[in-house]
Amino acid sequence: MSVRHPFPMDLSITASRPPGRSAREHLREQLRDALLAGQLSAGDPLPATRVLAAAAGVSRGTVVAVYEDLIGEGYAVAVPGSGTYVSEGLASPGETEAGDGRRASARDPARPASDAAGGGASGRIGAPNAGAETIDLVPGAPAAGLRENRDWAAAWRRALRQAPPGDAPPAAGEAELRELLAQHVRSSRGVRCEAADIVVTAGTSDGIGLLLHGLRGVGGRTRDPDRGARDANGEPAIRIATEDPGYPSAREVIVACGGEAVPVAVRDGGMDPGALRRTRGPLAAALLTPSHQYPLGGRLPVSARLDLLAWARDADALIFEDDYDSEFRHGAPPLPAIASLDREERVVLIGSTSKTLTPWLRCGYLVIADAALRERVVRAREALGQPVSGYVQAALAEFLRSGGMRRHLARMGRVYAHRRRLVIEAAARLGPRFRLGAIEGGLHAAITWEGAPDPEHSVARLAERGVALTSLREYSHPGSAERLPNGLVFGYAAPSDLQLSRALGEIVATLSGA
Repeated sequence: MSVRHPFPMDLSITASRPPGRSAREHLREQLRDALLAGQLSAGDPLPATRVLAAAAGVSRGTVVAVYEDLIGEGYAVAVPGSGTYVSEGLASPGETEAGDGRRASARDPARPASDAAGGGASGRIGAPNAGAETIDLVPGAPAAGLRENRDWAAAWRRALRQAPPGDAPPAAGEAELRELLAQHVRSSRGVRCEAADIVVTAGTSDGIGLLLHGLRGVGGRTRDPDRGARDANGEPAIRIATEDPGYPSAREVIVACGGEAVPVAVRDGGMDPGALRRTRGPLAAALLTPSHQYPLGGRLPVSARLDLLAWARDADALIFEDDYDSEFRHGAPPLPAIASLDREERVVLIGSTSKTLTPWLRCGYLVIADAALRERVVRAREALGQPVSGYVQAALAEFLRSGGMRRHLARMGRVYAHRRRLVIEAAARLGPRFRLGAIEGGLHAAITWEGAPDPEHSVARLAERGVALTSLREYSHPGSAERLPNGLVFGYAAPSDLQLSRALGEIVATLSGA
């Protein structure tokens, strides 16, 4: 069946679909193919949703969902009050060859031009490949899908209509937001908590810093008079076990707050409980990413989670559970948060909206069951000031209350699942020597191998080809990089679907020796 429209396009759509394929999947695939085949040109309008729904024999809601998918993948852009149009950055056939200097910009229409192709806030453009944009795959940024989210726009408008109070937001956060965050954590992660357990933060780094302030001087958890590093005042440093490899920024925060980041090897999807027990000297806490270990991926088995809780009890220590991207699981059911298994108030859950929404909000939370620690953290927050705007807190509360967060997570989960499939398909073109990992959940992936090529050389070569990513070695503690396999780590959430496809082609060509 062919669909004709009174605008400059000629689009063929078949109503019949293969067995096992949903109407949404079938229509989305046909529109993608038409765009990539050059049947539609940049700037052409897509059919009105009612017209296309009637022609394709599907509901209007199905067409709306397909258009949302195409917008999220970078194929189309929505113009409020006008319609949906083919992205101006869509390359025509012949302009997509890896390394071709004629490569189109493939700007994600959901981003401003100044941030084109710039996975997150970096927006690095033009160097070192002069005349071409850099596709930024450095991990850590979500898709820029919040801009067109109607639920978020409505939540923000509602927040701005409120008359601002005469005083600053409460140190622990606005009461309504804390209640809604507690509900969200209970339903999504199975953690028993109340609003009183929640402390609103400016994100993961801010939360870790607050916990270091809260730990200082708390019984035996922080004092080690005989060994270990000292802070600027000559006091024994708070020693925190951290994953190796793991977040460099978390280690930097610990050190900046007068602590000592103690490396503990990662094994079987997370911190090795045996290696943790063999670590010399007292530890105040262990900082973990058990639901999606960063950067190697994998998830800590339940048995290891229970072992870590036993270690915390025996060592009179705490567990800081960084739950940074647990909302996005691909192909595997979520495991219970360690905090949901805790019966002795030894686990602090660290959450953030940086991966679920955007780092620009600078909003997160701590779930602290230990009342004494929570009180010290709140006192530190009072002294430092609450950095999260009251308007941001009010908007986020409305987003949660209205169900907008739930719908956003479901929608973005579908977008990320599609981009994950692109990563898997591209990695399949590499030889058996290369292993793809970290794709069970979250927003990043890792490719590891033994022997040549050198990962730093590969990173440099890809930068010349207009792709920015990182070497696995960058995540290791100083002096331990030699224990790691060669590897590259890259994010696949922030770039558009088209940008990601091109970048993956460059990665495959580089690692294959092309």
